[in-house]
Amino acid sequence: MALGSVFRRCSCRGSDGKELGTSCPKLKRSGHGQWSYRIELPADAGGARRPRRRAGFDSATEAQAELDHARELLALPKPGAVEALRRVGDAIATAIKAKRALPPVDQIRQLLKANLPVLVHPTLEEWLLQWLPGRKRLARNTYRSYESHIRLYLIPYLGGLRINEIRVAHVGDMFEQIAEHNDEITNARASKDQARIAAVRYQRPVGVTSMQRIRETLRKSLNDAIRAELITFNPAKWVEMPPSDRPKPMIWTPERIEHWLETGEVPSPVMVWTPDLTGLFLDHIAQHRLYALFHLIAHVGLRRGEGCGLRKVDTHLRAGTIDVLNQIVQYGWETGHARPKTDDSAATVALDAGTVLVLQLHLAQQAADKQATRDAWVETGLVFTDVDGSALHPADVTALFQFLTRQAGLPPIRLHDLRHGAATTALAAGVEMKIVQTMLRHASITTTSNLYTNVLTQVARDAAEKTALIIPRASARLLGPSSGPQQTTVDTHQDSCETANPQVNVEVDLGICGAPPGTRTPNPLVKSQLLCQLS
Repeated sequence: MALGSVFRRCSCRGSDGKELGTSCPKLKRSGHGQWSYRIELPADAGGARRPRRRAGFDSATEAQAELDHARELLALPKPGAVEALRRVGDAIATAIKAKRALPPVDQIRQLLKANLPVLVHPTLEEWLLQWLPGRKRLARNTYRSYESHIRLYLIPYLGGLRINEIRVAHVGDMFEQIAEHNDEITNARASKDQARIAAVRYQRPVGVTSMQRIRETLRKSLNDAIRAELITFNPAKWVEMPPSDRPKPMIWTPERIEHWLETGEVPSPVMVWTPDLTGLFLDHIAQHRLYALFHLIAHVGLRRGEGCGLRKVDTHLRAGTIDVLNQIVQYGWETGHARPKTDDSAATVALDAGTVLVLQLHLAQQAADKQATRDAWVETGLVFTDVDGSALHPADVTALFQFLTRQAGLPPIRLHDLRHGAATTALAAGVEMKIVQTMLRHASITTTSNLYTNVLTQVARDAAEKTALIIPRASARLLGPSSGPQQTTVDTHQDSCETANPQVNVEVDLGICGAPPGTRTPNPLVKSQLLCQLS
């Protein structure tokens, strides 16, 4: 391999019309022509020679400096490292062809150390497609989430940029374009143009929380690029994002229930039943085969997948505890077993005596079902199963809960909101926030307090009454007709209520759950009890 040389040439032409190049007699004059260098790069992957030259330097000093830079790059690979030497030659050849500056020596040294397949800063697409398969310890759903963020957003919007060229503005522009596309989807759906509606049929707007997660995927991948010494700055860390608007649970108060009965409007995406409403629901489903599952979720706040994945080996009824060590998770529609979502979620949960009894009865019935089914029984070792012993599908459990809620005529909540209800019930009973955190297995008490401090009006009312009693007053008449807190007790188990509003009609459309469309099945007992609470 030639070490290269520096020379000067010009574009003057002789009498035959050909460029004189380095033979022009005027080159001896100062300022005539341009300085260049030539160098023989290592052979390419096919074994072909690669002589290269670069012109356009104003002085021999500038040309010599870049030639020395190229020589220093070629000296980086270890002796005998033919492949690394070829890749250095690729980097130099690419820079010369693109009329870009040669890559810095430190950068090439870092890339050699990282053993990257392309010895220039990779594009974001190249980096992400290499980075994701290397994330061996990701949970399956986390991997799916990263893959979708990369495929749907990061590569289409930023994939062509080299990772060292990405700036905060580029990331901000990506989210602005996503927001603009959200508007396009919304406007198309609101239009009467069938072609526009069809164009966005399988698309949905990207919410603020999803944008935050997309940003986190990019931030994590670029942090790993910093760790590999490829870049020194992570623009995803500094891009300004709208705050994630995580809705806090709202209680189904009598006023909200009455408004829902009149209009069908639900105040918040996250609604929570009062203890009375939870009791109505459990009474309504007391004879259902999976009653124990919903009872357990409502009392100790298990997540859906944790309830479906509870194993008999982790259920200790003599001790009155269960170990939450397994869950059934969805991968699309496919399901699988996995550990709980965080280390803090994998813990032992205490059971009350009533819940222990419910689980004992459930397991006894399951044993009888197994005996009756015999060879057709599928042994999974799970506490809650389908009729043949096979594992429950979490989506089917959600659909069943929605059906039973509508059948009972109760205001709607999500299945996960039974977990919120367990927390609010505990707080209403005077359980300390730290104990509620332990029951729900939150990593931080801040998470628990942020979610539930203001959700139950009864807790806030009791606190207000206790605070008022501390202030001494000279005249008892200033306290109103009673010197103590006003309490109103509602018997949720009476069959009728004299003050119920007879015009309120709680009826349920069961069409989505297998009943004929339009079927309406009010539950008279639940209806009367619900109306009592509204009086």
